[in-house]
Amino acid sequence: MGFATHLGPWLLGTTKNTTGTTAATTRNTGCTVVSQSADVVYGTLTGNAIAVPAGSQIVDVKVVTTTVFSAATTCKLSIGGTDFTTTGTITNVGSVALGANATTPAGWLNVGATDTFITYTLAGTSLTTGAATIVITYAVRDSSGNQAQPANQQ
Repeated sequence: MGFATHLGPWLLGTTKNTTGTTAATTRNTGCTVVSQSADVVYGTLTGNAIAVPAGSQIVDVKVVTTTVFSAATTCKLSIGGTDFTTTGTITNVGSVALGANATTPAGWLNVGATDTFITYTLAGTSLTTGAATIVITYAVRDSSGNQAQPANQQ
């Protein structure tokens, strides 16, 4: 099996254009959802997790801990220096979900007009062990955040 790279967004569904008022005749296409992940360890407390395409909509963020950190550790994510997730506390091996930050939830709806890095910040006292993987799932949309084709492309 090999890898294939496609420039998005890809729209999937059975009805491309609305031609009526029933579910079977109304546009039902949607953007494809993809994910990326980045490994983080106790010795590197900040950095770029992943780069996401312009206009992407964040769907889900998880921190999956594979080696317990030597002290309770927090993790938050930022886009362009602005926090967009809640802070998750990691105390055990397993998964912690990060939600939308109450003051900047728009970062989940559109990461911005240009490709951008999602950066992470881990915080813990005198860490000597710990490893995790940040998993970010997002819908690929166009740079303006549209998830439907403009009229001139239909």
